[in-house]
Amino acid sequence: MPELELPYRLIALDLDGTLLNPQKELTEGNRRALLAAAGRGTHIVPTTGRFFEGMPEAVRSLPCIRYAITINGAQVQDRQTGEVLYRAEIPNRRAIEVMEQLDTLPVIYDCYMDNWGYMTETLYAQGPAYIQDPHVLKMLLELRKPVPELKAFLRETGRDVQKIQFFFPTVEERVRRLPQMQALFPDLNVCSALGNNVEINAPAANKGDALKALCRHLGLPVSQSLAFGDGLNDLSMIQAAGLGVAMENGDPAVKAAAGAIAPSCGEDGVGRFMETLLEKGLL
Repeated sequence: MPELELPYRLIALDLDGTLLNPQKELTEGNRRALLAAAGRGTHIVPTTGRFFEGMPEAVRSLPCIRYAITINGAQVQDRQTGEVLYRAEIPNRRAIEVMEQLDTLPVIYDCYMDNWGYMTETLYAQGPAYIQDPHVLKMLLELRKPVPELKAFLRETGRDVQKIQFFFPTVEERVRRLPQMQALFPDLNVCSALGNNVEINAPAANKGDALKALCRHLGLPVSQSLAFGDGLNDLSMIQAAGLGVAMENGDPAVKAAAGAIAPSCGEDGVGRFMETLLEKGLL
């Protein structure tokens, strides 16, 4: 761990692969560490690709959660007042154009709009064929509303889109195709969060910019923020935070950019790292 001087006043926490264990659970060890840090006045901020209601109840119900960065930074919200502090969405027409391109690829796709997920019925039915992880499949089936045809639904609503997500048949195919996807949509933020998925957001919808916006709102220098993450969608906040901490189970690019490495998400890595900071008076 690098030498540190100032206490951290905000902790930004990715969920899947970071705060949550492989079974998508908040362990008691991690929970205790969060509450201990909050008890010292530290802001605990879930920072996730999910929308708020898609987060596990064990996280949403923590008494210390006031602010949340969701949908890869497409929204920052004060949960106490309901005020949206930061918003970055894909224009409706551009979202439809992206989906027209995705129709030519071997993928299933969905989108987030107004803090919920929507998906074409026929693609929704193919979820089990594309998603082998039972926990990820459960999230998709529970947090998407099937509609007859997603592009037509977007044309009808006229609403902008918070995120487009799609799944290749295998992780290997996603790894092979990700650079091609980034070249295909150069005006958008294209990254991967887990397994065989790819996520597309507006350029300003990234966890790093959202973290900076929240720090400005709170009157905190970003140097007093601490960020934990594992996936490529965490890279911007790992780089932006005063200290970016990658999980041992993280993507190599995230680990290379981090200032420190925490034990894996299956070993209470967040909690164990935070306990060391608490002992040093840095939280």
